[in-house]
Amino acid sequence: MKQTIPFLDPLIVRKLASIDIKAKMIVEGFITGMHKSPNHGFSVEFAEHRSYNTGDSLRDIDWKVYGKTDKLYLKKYEEETNLRCQVVLDVSDSMRYPQDKEKITKLEFGAYLAAALHYLMIQQRDASGLTLFDSEVNFYSPPNSKYSRMIPVFQKLEKISKETVFFTHKTATAKVLHEVAMKFHRRSFVVIITDLFSNIGEMNELFTALQHLRHAKHEILMFHLLDRKTEVNFDFGNRPIILQDLETGEKIEVQPNQIRPLYQQKMQEFTAVFKKKCHELNIDFVEADIAQGYEKVLTDYLVKRRSLK
Repeated sequence: MKQTIPFLDPLIVRKLASIDIKAKMIVEGFITGMHKSPNHGFSVEFAEHRSYNTGDSLRDIDWKVYGKTDKLYLKKYEEETNLRCQVVLDVSDSMRYPQDKEKITKLEFGAYLAAALHYLMIQQRDASGLTLFDSEVNFYSPPNSKYSRMIPVFQKLEKISKETVFFTHKTATAKVLHEVAMKFHRRSFVVIITDLFSNIGEMNELFTALQHLRHAKHEILMFHLLDRKTEVNFDFGNRPIILQDLETGEKIEVQPNQIRPLYQQKMQEFTAVFKKKCHELNIDFVEADIAQGYEKVLTDYLVKRRSLK
């Protein structure tokens, strides 16, 4: 009996499957993720040459080419040309918003997005892994290109998205991203999925962590998840409401009409600063309204990405 994969709509999979994800950044003369053959993983089949750089292993030098050209070139193998993706998903308590049984939470949206990316990567014979974090990394699955490895990853996504414990999982995005940068020793496509809800005073630390990833030559895509109606437009009607911090439990009573203009101004300023910094670091930054289907958000991005090549 064929095993089904939880947490991934097969209809959406078919819709997305026609769009490949391939890194657009040119690294050492080749485009990461451009496949020369279906071989991958620990393949030792020859793929192409690249110029020798100081510090490279001498054992991979093609001496026959050196004899003909008097130049040093290294043999590259299929294992080196495959794209390695690591999806880094924020599972802190703020991601469990909104608390409305009729709506999808940011965490559920992020889990669907992570599952779709994971599936698409493996479908195109690339390796994909998953990191889950709140105040620390609490789950790590290294990049792998085997279909069978998707099952436990998707089961973990489904389990974590259905947990109902609150006020226990705070966010420490900067700290975690530094750990991620240290953990990934090979250039990778790092997809960060988060609502960016953390101490506003730690923004510089977060930029430093992102710069750490870019310094290691990783390509970064960040999906900023939010409920645009309430978290951007602050549309809560005209009656007093009580807002509660899902990470600390702190409550505050507000009159939406009185603070809406200032709130919207602060949100616009925050987003503008973040977009500007991501642009400077050559990081793709995508605002994702969870009221839209995750398949639309992902499809729109992939179409845009492909058009930039």
